[in-house]
Amino acid sequence: MESSDSGGAVAAEEEQVMSEVHLGCPPGFSGPHISRFTFSTRPLEPCGVGNGDDSGESEVVAVASSSSGSPDVAVDEDGDLVLDRRKRKRNVTNDEHVLTIRHGITSSLMNVGLQIWKAALLLADFVLHKSFTSSDFDDITAIEIGAGTGLVGLVQARVARKVFITDRGTDILDNCLANVHLNSSMLKYDEAKVCVRELDWKMSWPPPVGACDPSDPSSRHLWSTSEIEEAEEATILFAADVIYSDDLTDLFFDTMKKLMSSGAKKVLYLALEKRYNFSLDDLDVVANGYAHFRSFFMVQDEHGSAEDSFEPGFVGKLIDLSQVPQYIREYERGKDLEMWEVMYIREKK
Repeated sequence: MESSDSGGAVAAEEEQVMSEVHLGCPPGFSGPHISRFTFSTRPLEPCGVGNGDDSGESEVVAVASSSSGSPDVAVDEDGDLVLDRRKRKRNVTNDEHVLTIRHGITSSLMNVGLQIWKAALLLADFVLHKSFTSSDFDDITAIEIGAGTGLVGLVQARVARKVFITDRGTDILDNCLANVHLNSSMLKYDEAKVCVRELDWKMSWPPPVGACDPSDPSSRHLWSTSEIEEAEEATILFAADVIYSDDLTDLFFDTMKKLMSSGAKKVLYLALEKRYNFSLDDLDVVANGYAHFRSFFMVQDEHGSAEDSFEPGFVGKLIDLSQVPQYIREYERGKDLEMWEVMYIREKK
């Protein structure tokens, strides 16, 4: 969102939003916050999916940072000490893992990537299911687009050869990098194979190439020529909760067209949450931006091959979420989440 002298634009820029995932976090806390999500090779029982079952709840910790960025003590707006909120303890088994995510509790509309959204947790469940039941995602190069906190890319890093976690803005990318450091030991991946890089959809693909300049903190997220070549050979792309603005959706699909037309054939797995609001244009309650999103691709015939059935362009297939067990305990899926498998059919030579 560009700055403006008008009061309305300034008010819109400063408007704060909060993900439902953060409802249990301390209200009014403005510093960085750490949430821990648990998962194991065994999915939740069906009765525990989306019904608020708290048998898997884990510790949620508020973190106040000193000027050096290191964790300190948590205080409220009056300066009083805030004790860590520890939920009911469970017996932890050997096959359980902890995903630690540093995030904001609220943010402006421009910085929603600093929060955790339910579609990212759904997509992480999908990645976990693939890694636990098949070798499809093993030893591949993957890219997370509009990564926000980098949650999905971190889960994929457990089994991938290389993961590019991409978004725009120094604050968001630095937070992703912090999450890479926080999780490498617990999730047992090599940090060297996880690259946090800036990908601005307004600049599309390929992104600018640059060298790291110690005097410019933002330069640490620039791409090298070899990294762009490596990313173009990626076979799997992930995107979660990137559909909420028609303008951004246009830019997203323009970037996806150029990226998916380059190098290896790619499959995009995209998760979204349909958010309903009353529309004066439709005089009805509608999911903002959803129809515009669906206009970018044809729905694949379940009996035919995408390559044989369609002209060049995007082809999508809705994934049955009943086939994606819930592994991450600390969220409720609800009824408004969707996940799509999207391919780009290239011009036939």
